[in-house]
Amino acid sequence: MKSNNSMRLLIAKTASFVKQFLYVLVLGIVFSACSGDGGGSDATSDYYFKATLDGRKVDFYNVKFQGGGNDNRFEQIVVGGEENPSTTKPGEMARTTFDFEIWKLGGNITAGTYATPADEGMMARYSVLTPNGYTLYNTIAADDIFTVKIESISTSGIKGTFSGKVRSFDTGAAITVTEGTFNLPYNEIINRK
Repeated sequence: MKSNNSMRLLIAKTASFVKQFLYVLVLGIVFSACSGDGGGSDATSDYYFKATLDGRKVDFYNVKFQGGGNDNRFEQIVVGGEENPSTTKPGEMARTTFDFEIWKLGGNITAGTYATPADEGMMARYSVLTPNGYTLYNTIAADDIFTVKIESISTSGIKGTFSGKVRSFDTGAAITVTEGTFNLPYNEIINRK
């Protein structure tokens, strides 16, 4: 009986990993496809998405906050961007990306604190392009804690902080995320070039 439960858990985690990986691919395509349109805000704006990854400070580029739901609620949100200025052509996948998303289907994402693994509809991902392909770090590989504190959220924008760990499903290596902050308009790409 115990092995059946372990197998079910492994299958569920693997299916969830595949689903997350596909989300990363889609987000990469969306961010890179939209980055060359000339729209969005420039580096002089008050908007940002930044963090320290294993002691290395990163200001993310081509950042976007999007989400949606029924009855003017946020049942799902995604915040993400590219680590480097986009060198991709429209339609190509982004190089190295970081994002987090929260799902509350039937609920409402409001100001407050959300954390993995307690909030099952939440995940964070860091997809790193290496010479051998992509290495994906996320919050499903282990029970590491990743926390997002939303100070404000509306159809005007979102503001808050984040921190925690993302871990490679393949190697088990972890990346510590600290000093994460964001202040973004809704559904607008912010280009910090």
